[in-house]
Amino acid sequence: MKLYLVPTPVGNLGDITLRALEVLKQADAILCEDTRTSGKLLKHYAIQKPLYSYHQHNEHKVTETLIAQLQAGKSLALITDAGTPAVSDPGFYLVRACVQHNIEVECLPGATAFVPALAVSGLPTQRFTFEGFLPQKKGRKTMLEKLAQEERTIVLYESPHRLVKSLEEMSTFMGSRRQASVSREISKLFAETKRGTLTELAHYYTEHPPKGEIVIVVAGKEVVKGKKNKYKTDEEEEDPED
Repeated sequence: MKLYLVPTPVGNLGDITLRALEVLKQADAILCEDTRTSGKLLKHYAIQKPLYSYHQHNEHKVTETLIAQLQAGKSLALITDAGTPAVSDPGFYLVRACVQHNIEVECLPGATAFVPALAVSGLPTQRFTFEGFLPQKKGRKTMLEKLAQEERTIVLYESPHRLVKSLEEMSTFMGSRRQASVSREISKLFAETKRGTLTELAHYYTEHPPKGEIVIVVAGKEVVKGKKNKYKTDEEEEDPED
């Protein structure tokens, strides 16, 4: 009995690993966020296995049943629409339940959106904090105030229709000159990364409404000139924020 967390491509279908394909072919069943989306991937690689929905709206309800299947000796593979399960996607509750029941869990290395976005951002990568999606209502202001003081590079996910609002709010809390990058459609035909200040990026995407999945990378807070930011490299100069 074993649960496999299998990363799936965030863009190009060719980004899936050989090991991931092997596990999907050998699993007794595949749990997926959306059977239609995952069905296209599996059809592309001629993988025919029972598919079961596992998403944020039913994960609490079906976890007990899945644990019973694993305890009965089945191996299950969990995938999401794109990226690595349990990273800003369904998976945490099932993994926690497996740990509580001494069921082995293995996560395969593979695709995730924030790593390539961080790597090409041009911002420090030695230390960073990944915050997933910002709270939509409760706790949003508190989170923005907290992130404004963060000295490490900040990585966030965002949806296209909320991007401009988030950039504008971060500009207000963090300062209009705070450097950032926005990556979208990673690994797809029209992939792009735009870099600039938070204000510049907000203006750009107001004029050019984005499509696709989005990763925002924001520079950490710069300390008072003359003091070293422990998360910056020795070569980088420190300037105060607005």
